[in-house]
Amino acid sequence: QVQLVESGGGLVQAGGSLRLSCAASGSIFSINAMGWYRQAPGKQRELVASITSGGTTTYADSVKGRFTISRDNAKSTVYLQMNSLKPEDTAVYYCYALTPLRPIIWGQGTQVTVSS
Repeated sequence: QVQLVESGGGLVQAGGSLRLSCAASGSIFSINAMGWYRQAPGKQRELVASITSGGTTTYADSVKGRFTISRDNAKSTVYLQMNSLKPEDTAVYYCYALTPLRPIIWGQGTQVTVSS
């Protein structure tokens, strides 16, 4: 089993930056991909960014050029660097991991609030 622990959310003014971290533990060798979803009040959860075990990254159009996903294999940690934050980025951000033949694994979520 894989467990995920997130950190790094908070309150920031528009134009500011935050970095989210997601530390994986357990059967980390089985992870195919990790990334981040977010869910704003009254909206569906949406994919923000992902990174595969091979290092391929994908981003939602709304965050391209502002957010960067990266990973530190030695620390089994994935990061989401968020720059030029906008009020519409306000949401609960959830880290996730994909492993073969198992449902998606979620972190506990971390609140990001961007004030205008």
